[in-house]
Amino acid sequence: MDAAVNQPLFQRVLGDDFHTLPLVVQALHSRAGLHRYRGQVEVNRDRNPLAQLLAWATRLPPAGCGVIEVDIDANEHGESWVRKIGAAAMPSRLWMQDGLLCEQLGLARFGFRLTVEEGAIVWRVASVHTLGVPFPSRWFRSVQARESVDERGRYYFDVSASMPIAGLLVHYRGWLDAA
Repeated sequence: MDAAVNQPLFQRVLGDDFHTLPLVVQALHSRAGLHRYRGQVEVNRDRNPLAQLLAWATRLPPAGCGVIEVDIDANEHGESWVRKIGAAAMPSRLWMQDGLLCEQLGLARFGFRLTVEEGAIVWRVASVHTLGVPFPSRWFRSVQARESVDERGRYYFDVSASMPIAGLLVHYRGWLDAA
C-alpha cells in the first residue's frame, strides 16, 4: 500500500510544499475524521439573473455577513465539506485525481491546480465539468481561492468566482478558528 494514501488530502496534492504553510493552515488540512470550525464570513453576490442561476446550480452561499460553520469530514478517500452560513448550506466533496484537487460542488465538478505562494494555498481552475460535459477552463480564469492566515494568526479564506457575461457569482471571505 502506498504511504501517500495515508497522508491528508491537501498534503498529497501539494507534496513537500504543504510543510511550508503556516501551522494553522496545515492543522485545518491535517485532521482525520469529522471536525467543525466556526468563524465569520462576508458574502457578496451579483443580482444578474445569469449569475444567480449559476450560483444556485453550484450551491453558492447567499449575500450577507455573519457566522460561518464549516464541517470537514476527512478520510483516506477525500473530504466532505459543509459550509453553513445562516440557514444556507454549501456542501461539497473533494478528492485527488491526476494531481488535481477535484471538488464536486452542486452540478459542477472542478479540477483545481493548487500551489503554495507567499505562505498561502492558491487554487486555480484547471478543468470544469457540469453534468459530465466539459467546459473551457478559460471561462473560469476569474475563479480564485486563497487560504492563508490573517493578521491575528487565524485561518483566513478568500474565494471569488466570476464568469464572462454572468459577472460576479460570489465573493466570500472570512476566518475560521482552526487552532
